[in-house]
Amino acid sequence: MTNAASMREEAEALAIRALGFVAADPELLPRFLAITGIEAHSIRRAAGEPGFLAGVLQFILAHEPTLLRFAEETGTPPAAVGKALRALPLGNADHERSV
Repeated sequence: MTNAASMREEAEALAIRALGFVAADPELLPRFLAITGIEAHSIRRAAGEPGFLAGVLQFILAHEPTLLRFAEETGTPPAAVGKALRALPLGNADHERSV
């Protein structure tokens, strides 16, 4: 059985791939920046903040065509994105929050 730390590492890796997917898309990146309020030059710093990676996955999940394209281009089952979200800090209301 996979432990919580390993699940979180896998979820973080998937979210980082999702961030790369968004950053490489000239239509998705401006939408992501507008929705999150993050400036492009601040993404690297923001990526270290609790909840940022969960936010990336929420962005992917919020638009089915984007989710399906991400899944196809990365070979990731769409359901794996939701599962990864739940393994990340602030990915759901039950996740343990660190202070």
